[in-house]
Amino acid sequence: MATARAELSSITSTLTDLARRVTALAERSRDGADADLAAELFAVERDLRGALRRLERASPEGRSRRS
Repeated sequence: MATARAELSSITSTLTDLARRVTALAERSRDGADADLAAELFAVERDLRGALRRLERASPEGRSRRS
């Protein structure tokens, strides 16, 4: 179980970093008047945040918090 916990933690960290990078790129695109790209990137960010919430619920810590 410790191996799965460590792997989930690593994936969560990677996705968190990726979400931050996508958000920054979306904001730069929006500020640079590339609204279409910004909209797509903000949609990707929402999906990544949703994936992070699902990972949290799937993790042993997340399941124990719900009990």
